[in-house]
Amino acid sequence: MPPRVVNTSGTRPAPDRRLDARDLDCPQPVIETRKAMRDLQAGQVLEVLSTDPASELDFEAYCRMAGHALIEFEERDGVFRFLLRHSG
Repeated sequence: MPPRVVNTSGTRPAPDRRLDARDLDCPQPVIETRKAMRDLQAGQVLEVLSTDPASELDFEAYCRMAGHALIEFEERDGVFRFLLRHSG
């Protein structure tokens, strides 16, 4: 299956921080992301890797509720990659 990529920003920004949440089960990837976002400033970007199949919906909901921007989503070989921009 070809990789699936959704980019809402038109560019691919370099992440300011990376979080490897692979092999963590729901809801742990979102919990760890929430903790990591606390250390970022407005406009900074967090890259998250996850293997949790519910990640796509979870991260969309998290960003909507927290006000952060989900600027890129990619799924390749069972690994989900997200770029989130901190809203400040």
